Amino acid sequence: MMKLYGIPNCNTVKKARTWLEENHIVYEFHDFRKNGVDAALLNGWLSQLSWEKLVNRAGMTWRNLPDVEKTAVTDAASALPLMLAKSSVIKRPVLVKDGKILQLGFDEAAYREHFVL
Repeated sequence: MMKLYGIPNCNTVKKARTWLEENHIVYEFHDFRKNGVDAALLNGWLSQLSWEKLVNRAGMTWRNLPDVEKTAVTDAASALPLMLAKSSVIKRPVLVKDGKILQLGFDEAAYREHFVL
C-alpha cells in the first residue's frame, strides 16, 4: 500500500492528494500531527535520503527555531530528535511504497512518471 505522509492543511500536501485522487491512485494518508512519526520510520527515510533533503529549512518551523537549535543540526543523528519533536520540520509530502520513498515534495511531472500516466 502506498502512503502519503504530511499535514492536511499544507498546500503542497493538498496538491499531491488532489493529484492522486484525480488520477484514481489508491493511497493511505498519514497525518504527522495526528499520527506522529517514530524513530524507525525516520531512520528508514534517513537511510534513503540525506537529512538536508528531509529537513525543510525553508519552512516556518525551521525558521522559528532558535539559532542554537538550528546550528546543532549537523547530521542525520542530530536531525532525528528534531524531526521526532517537531514533525512539521519534515519536508512534505513524503510518498512511500513498501518502505521506499518514491517522492519527496510534490512535482506533477515526477508523480506522472512514477505512475506512468
